[in-house]
Amino acid sequence: MKHTFILFGRQMRHFLRSPDTIITATVIPVGMMLLFVYVFGGAMKTSIGAGVSYVNYQLPGILLMAISSGISYTAVRLFTDIQKGMFARLRSMSIAKAAILWSNVLTTLVSGAISVIVIVLVALVMGFRSSAGLLAWLAAAGLLLLFTLALSWLAIIPGLTAKSVEGSYTFSYPLMFLPFLSSAFVPTATMPAALRMFAEHQPVTSIVEAVRGLLNGQPAEREIWIALAWCVGLAVTAYALARRIYKRFS
Repeated sequence: MKHTFILFGRQMRHFLRSPDTIITATVIPVGMMLLFVYVFGGAMKTSIGAGVSYVNYQLPGILLMAISSGISYTAVRLFTDIQKGMFARLRSMSIAKAAILWSNVLTTLVSGAISVIVIVLVALVMGFRSSAGLLAWLAAAGLLLLFTLALSWLAIIPGLTAKSVEGSYTFSYPLMFLPFLSSAFVPTATMPAALRMFAEHQPVTSIVEAVRGLLNGQPAEREIWIALAWCVGLAVTAYALARRIYKRFS
């Protein structure tokens, strides 16, 4: 843990000194939220029903988009360290080898949490209001943290295996696109049959519905369990694959 936190400090300094990272992880999702609420929000209200605030409806999807866009930098950081020789240098030192990967994951968790907090604060200014209690907020935060953890370990894989810096982050593009094919911005009932079937059975929809239900004080037990199953399954699978690939560097 000591070695992980030392390397985490190094990664966070790189994060704070990189304006493009902060813009991609925070400013762009905020811009998307402003666009959806103030440009498309009036038209969307006919789909989500009367009396439902659209900023409340679309916030979970924006949060997932922010997390998905931010995790690409996990792969880029790791790939850059490998290309510049820092990865080999760290592995040659008498430190816990697992700390090299865990420091990258921890950096992504913290930077993702910062993005989520900023977006929620902006949403409050835009009119977001929640009837959820403290436990529901903690449950929503925990689910988003678990989702970030799963994607962080997924990002480790291209970070270790990519042949170019472009290849290290392109894996995140489909992840950022998935919210558009879910119930993040419109109900799945408005979609064509084939697209609706896909949207209702992909992980983003379950996570969006779980977070939305928690923040709006609505029953969401079924969605929460499905979302947890997706996140845990992805995290365990990605972790196992990342560890297996990492051992090849031994």
